[in-house]
Amino acid sequence: MENTPENSTKKVALHTLGCRLNFSETGSLAQGFTKRGYEVVEFGEKADVVFINTCTVTDSADSTCRNLIRKAHKSSPEGKIVVAGCYAQMEPETIANMQGVDLVLGTSEKYKVFDYLNEEEVSAIHVDKSTDFYGAATTTSDSHTRAFLKIQDGCNYVCSFCIIPFARGRSKAISIKDAIANAEELIAGGFKEIVLTGVNIGEYETSSGEKLTDMVRSLLDIEGLERLRLSSVEPNTITDELLEVLKSSSKFKDHFHIPLQSGDDTILTNMRRKYSVADYKKIINKIITAFPNAGIGADIICGFPGETQEQFESTYNLLKELPITHFHVFPYSKRKGTTASKMDNHIHNATKKERVNSVIHLGDSKLALFAEDQVGTTNEVLFERRSKKNGYFTGYTSNYVRVYIDTEEDLKNQTRKVYLKEYKDGKLFAELIQ
Repeated sequence: MENTPENSTKKVALHTLGCRLNFSETGSLAQGFTKRGYEVVEFGEKADVVFINTCTVTDSADSTCRNLIRKAHKSSPEGKIVVAGCYAQMEPETIANMQGVDLVLGTSEKYKVFDYLNEEEVSAIHVDKSTDFYGAATTTSDSHTRAFLKIQDGCNYVCSFCIIPFARGRSKAISIKDAIANAEELIAGGFKEIVLTGVNIGEYETSSGEKLTDMVRSLLDIEGLERLRLSSVEPNTITDELLEVLKSSSKFKDHFHIPLQSGDDTILTNMRRKYSVADYKKIINKIITAFPNAGIGADIICGFPGETQEQFESTYNLLKELPITHFHVFPYSKRKGTTASKMDNHIHNATKKERVNSVIHLGDSKLALFAEDQVGTTNEVLFERRSKKNGYFTGYTSNYVRVYIDTEEDLKNQTRKVYLKEYKDGKLFAELIQ
């Protein structure tokens, strides 16, 4: 790499793939670069360091990672390219052999990036797993109004389709004391909404020895916090006590993400999920009883090995029946080293694609109906940004429906009460209540 003149600022470009957990981690690393005098620039701009935080949930995620590495080398041919995270953990040699890659860091080693960059010889692979918990949170450099606060990492579940426990290791968690300190720092930085994130946050107590409900209570008591959400929570970890704590505060927003994966008990068993269809229904009904207007998201995998048309239709019909509004649909992806990869009767890609498209279409219809049903009501919206396409200011309702409002006022990072007046062309339009 060329020497950087003393009076010029070093630049770093960061790119994140995958889950909210990855985004929170990249946010903390961005802050680390900033503290060390780097200017954060857009990915694709010429930079002294390009940091790619990777995902390996699917084959397509791996392919995207490789394309990003090639793009990074093209935009910053003399910069140091650092590839970190889950894909780096699982396929370090493959990545290290790609043109331009200087440093490959696994899921724990990514937090030591500054130490490795200071070494004279950077080219190396570091993918040791650690039992230490490395905290992370969104930073203001990410330009978001919602902050993702990492409270847990890793997973003790070994679902037959999932590579993440191999990539991130065993479950570990932050202490309540440290979580509160991180949350207070985020609020002091101007954030009004915090989303608690992790690989399996429902296992927080098992990992930390402290109760998730105690953490949530403490967070809800923080002065200046306006909104709190949970990211994905496994259905078998949602307790009556947790729902009661969430319901006790208006700061908690009525939006949940409860992974389903399949609506057939045999498939759930083969996936090694820890609940049945009946269990899942019971949890969703409890949520809707406590939060009648809740937006509920779910992950769905189509085309798991051996999934018959009848079993797929069971999933489809369950999704149609339950008040699930935000669908996250994936075709089953064969991941080397998982139990499912060794199963018989893998589904043809064309069939998987057809099933995915069918469920996506159902999800689009249900979300549209959910948004339309809210016309004529009021809600509070945390506004994020003005759309470059149409000039409307956009933000999300408490139950996570995007709202569009025509105003000259700068509403960024403001929580305002709105009247939801019209659903048109796939958009929910509102007006401010003065």
